[in-house]
Amino acid sequence: MPETKTYKLPFLLLSILLIICFFANISLGSVSIPFKTIFESLTGTTDNYIIQAYRLPKAFTAILVGSGLGISGLLMQTLFRNPLAGPFVLGITSGASLGVALIIMGASVFGGVFATLLISKWSIVIAASLGSFLVLLIVLIVSAKVRDTMAILIIGLMFGSITAAIVSVLSYFSSAEQLQQYIFWGFGSLGNLSWQELGVFFIIYSFGILISILSIKGLNTLLLGENYAKSLGLNIKQSRLIIIIATSLLAGTITAFAGPIAFIGLAIPHLTRQIFNTANHKILLPAVFLFGAIIMLICDSIAQIPNSDYTLPINAITSLIGAPVVIWLLVRKRKMLF
Repeated sequence: MPETKTYKLPFLLLSILLIICFFANISLGSVSIPFKTIFESLTGTTDNYIIQAYRLPKAFTAILVGSGLGISGLLMQTLFRNPLAGPFVLGITSGASLGVALIIMGASVFGGVFATLLISKWSIVIAASLGSFLVLLIVLIVSAKVRDTMAILIIGLMFGSITAAIVSVLSYFSSAEQLQQYIFWGFGSLGNLSWQELGVFFIIYSFGILISILSIKGLNTLLLGENYAKSLGLNIKQSRLIIIIATSLLAGTITAFAGPIAFIGLAIPHLTRQIFNTANHKILLPAVFLFGAIIMLICDSIAQIPNSDYTLPINAITSLIGAPVVIWLLVRKRKMLF
């Protein structure tokens, strides 16, 4: 595998691009803010409410969401050796969606017990987290009992189908207002987090990133195939468990705080492999982190529609902007690296 020092220049350029996109994201919006004002606000020279209370948390959220989904997608594609695997194949997002559906639309089916929970700002985050945790618990139990990694993928997809069916039943009995609220949550949003919520988000996210870093050796070994990895002394079940926990922490937390964000987790690993032309996770992991954060900042800047009061669904932008780029790269390269 190539040495990491070969990629010093690309990493430097990506880091500079990330900084530029970060400041551009803060600057652009319904009201354009000059870079000078941003620097003064960050250094404490001036106190700008829009930057401190809204633009800055949103930019940091974009970085966490983009990098977290990109890395969790990379982990899943390597674990299952499947280019179509994303961070949500285990059913984690489906569990979160079910938890949110029960909070928002459950009142129509089960009575007024759930309606009181809507008063709390944290209710949707807690409901999504509990739903994700429940599915994670089931997946972990299954992963300890089955030997075939592909069986876990199929079981995760089945959980997704079951939760989607339950959500459909809840939707049928819900009012138009409740249904609309659930649909808006499904669009995804980066701009609704306070500094307190962002702090909780960052702590859980950091655990997911740390576990991902610890799994790099196992990920590189799994590229050779499970049988060969066993012959090298890799504990398949333990490595699989660590990868699943890392993915669940990242994907589950992101869904709980920002809603289900499409495209990023599936496409960013492919984009990174095509550009860096390597399968070494010591290089891919930080590269995916940077690419995911950059693409998410760009998509969020576009979604804001500069100098306009309108904000487009972030899910629509991530797919419309990113999917054609990945298609072009794959057609140009004519192969996928695994």
